[in-house]
Amino acid sequence: MYLTMQDCIDMSDLTEEEILAISEHEGFSEILAIELGSYLVHTPDGQKRIKRMIQDDIVISQMKGNVQHTAVLKSVLKHYLEHHHMQESH
Repeated sequence: MYLTMQDCIDMSDLTEEEILAISEHEGFSEILAIELGSYLVHTPDGQKRIKRMIQDDIVISQMKGNVQHTAVLKSVLKHYLEHHHMQESH
């Protein structure tokens, strides 16, 4: 039995869109972004790093004037923040 890309995404605790944002930010293939994201999402610092990646992607998309992609990324960030409750550092 083989794992599909969707199987890997499902096991990562991230959505496909979140994985794609990591891939875009890091310039990685989707499978490497799944691996990195899966690792990061399980630590508070890693969760914050993913949040920053998505925020960086939004800024870059805005600078390029890509309104549609910016809207998608903002939706990705909203979903991410709703589903990954990051602890604030004290």
